[in-house]
Amino acid sequence: MFEFLFKYPGSVFTKGRLVFLSALPVWLLPVLIVCVCVSLALLTYRRIPHVVPKLRNWRVWSLAAMQSAFLALILLLLWQPAMTVAALSSHQNIIAVVLDNSRSMAISDEDGRTREAAALDVLEKNLLPGLQNRFQIRLYHLGKDIKQVDRFTNTQPPDTATNINRGLRHLAEDTTDLPIGAVLLLSDGGQNSVEMGSSGVALESLQALHNRRLPVHTIGFGRPELARDLEIENVSVAATAVVNSRLSAAISFVQYGYAGQVAKIRVRDGNKLLSSQEVKLAPNGVLQTESLFFSAGDAGARNLQFVIEPLSDEENLKNNQLTRPVLITDKQRRILYIEGEPRWEFKFIRRAEEDDPTIQLVSMLRTSENKIYRQGIKDPSELADGFPVRPEDLFGYSGIVIGSVDVNYFTPLQRELLREYVDRRGGGLLLLGGRMSLGNGGWEASSLNELIPTFLPAARNTFHRNPATVELTAEGKDSPITRLLDDPSKNADRWKKLTYLADYQDAGSPKPGASVLVQMSAGRKKLPLLITQSYGHGRTALLATGGTWRWQMAETLGDPSHNLFWQQLLRWLVADTAGPVSASVSSHTLSDEGSLRLTAQVHDAQFQPAANAHVSAHILGPDGINALIDLQPSQDMPGVYATEWSADKPGSYLTEIVAEDSSKQKQEMGRDVLTFRREDGIAEDFHTEQNRQLLRQLSSQTGGRYWTPDAIKDLPQAISYSEGGVSVRTTNELWNMPIVFLLLIAIPVTEWLLRRKWGMV
Repeated sequence: MFEFLFKYPGSVFTKGRLVFLSALPVWLLPVLIVCVCVSLALLTYRRIPHVVPKLRNWRVWSLAAMQSAFLALILLLLWQPAMTVAALSSHQNIIAVVLDNSRSMAISDEDGRTREAAALDVLEKNLLPGLQNRFQIRLYHLGKDIKQVDRFTNTQPPDTATNINRGLRHLAEDTTDLPIGAVLLLSDGGQNSVEMGSSGVALESLQALHNRRLPVHTIGFGRPELARDLEIENVSVAATAVVNSRLSAAISFVQYGYAGQVAKIRVRDGNKLLSSQEVKLAPNGVLQTESLFFSAGDAGARNLQFVIEPLSDEENLKNNQLTRPVLITDKQRRILYIEGEPRWEFKFIRRAEEDDPTIQLVSMLRTSENKIYRQGIKDPSELADGFPVRPEDLFGYSGIVIGSVDVNYFTPLQRELLREYVDRRGGGLLLLGGRMSLGNGGWEASSLNELIPTFLPAARNTFHRNPATVELTAEGKDSPITRLLDDPSKNADRWKKLTYLADYQDAGSPKPGASVLVQMSAGRKKLPLLITQSYGHGRTALLATGGTWRWQMAETLGDPSHNLFWQQLLRWLVADTAGPVSASVSSHTLSDEGSLRLTAQVHDAQFQPAANAHVSAHILGPDGINALIDLQPSQDMPGVYATEWSADKPGSYLTEIVAEDSSKQKQEMGRDVLTFRREDGIAEDFHTEQNRQLLRQLSSQTGGRYWTPDAIKDLPQAISYSEGGVSVRTTNELWNMPIVFLLLIAIPVTEWLLRRKWGMV
């Protein structure tokens, strides 16, 4: 119908440019139209008193509007409007027909046919005959990359991944000497070879297509969503952990057809079940995230499987599981604990630490004005002169705990060193309540106040030896620090039933960005007890009491609450504290591709960037892979070293990065270990629904169009309008369109009929 009324297909109007063939200046046309409309409006206004009463309202203005439209149309035709559009020359151009040959195209949809079979049927019956009459045809298969084929068959083995970005970029780059007029892509829109679930069109691919002026027309196959399916979208879990620590994993998933039902999530290490939890499913299509807590177990590289048990009549069971590599280390972290006076809290914190082999507490206890009792030191010289004054001495600790200590105990140099320890070195600082700490110790008026996660009260009498009960906040219920029991509701109840604290301190109100994990009730007041925040590269926390020791003394014999809380708090304090060498990888899980980037940040003893280090990586992998590669220094960021490497075989990889200084002795500066994993043939099991968003985005941003298989009748004609390949610019006059003649007749006829109806004729 559109082409009948407007004479030309819609592509002429969407891709063409409006021009006027008349020699008259274009600017004169809108001027005349405005003059005609204004003149008719003035004339109508002056005639209103003289017309019959029936027309002294909106009716007279509607007649004037039709007269204005008629005259404007006449003026427009006098300027001879036309559409100029680029069209491909017949038999001089090549159309690249690209068929997605990945495994997801072998999925059968509602009609029982596979997506690939439906695509072949559309090509052979509807498209190729029409295209071959006008153009030369080149056939391509698309999977991990693109390759030319002589003909399409459904007997070729499907590829295990889809990389539309790479395939189209290589097509544009490899055919620069050919007159490619357009690209026709038949696909379900899967884009998973680079990153599972990726749905965007890469900028470099679009740029390659734009440079060739190649429009991409896409035909989408597959259902936009499955009727009954549950799919894990992502699992977020720490890449490294210490032995027997509590790990938290966030499992994100979406479902269709099972809203309100109950599903069971499991975490496994091989055949060993680490954790399980039942969850109620959210409404259809809503991304749902659930947290699971479990023990990290013994040291070693682990491949943890996160599984949601299959539900009844699920259409795809392969997307219910994801694997994540986690490296469990037994590296011991050293924490410096400064306590200003002998007290029960100091004794019970040390007892809790003794049960944790991953933490070593190095303590300084002031027993008198000028006497310090040291514990946990590695040699007699450590802390012999008191709190460190040099960065290389203080920065060797992974965390610092400050108990009941007046701020004036630290010199201005030591205060600045503490701030640098958290900000630049990235260490963790924990402040405890006490009769000489926080507000009582003058911390609010010092330069260290910015490290504290609360706005301290100005008063000095903030420490009270009165009981206070505790309970978790909403944020505390999801924190691994406060996880005494696995079940969230039972854990919250356990906190409420803990023995009251022996004392408490008013820590003020939390700063913006700080998190209150535990609050306490003292009389009728509710005060924050445990507050955390990020600061610079590190983190700080405040525990506004010196009386948690009652959780050990007053609870039943063998109750682990006190020790477990302190072990988890101290582990959190040092968990993200990097060593002199901190290694990272672009992705810990590689899907169907082995390309990755290894990066290492190297610091000297003062934690300044080490610009002249020698950094190497030793990689062990499956089937005897043993590689030793050097990392190259970054030209832009001092202390950063990187290299590109490819994991050619699927399986788990273990990498150790070692940094040595530039001296002749090549003394070691530090080392770090990480793990990653390559999985092949997994990505195509996820996001099996048609990705219309990507196909529409690709076609619209390249000048093409998205088509459905049942509406492709006009595709061969629409594909002709392109500036790629060998094209000529044609001018299509618009004055003789049927719609113009219909308007020239319809407007005056409608006016006459209205006049007759209103008694004017």
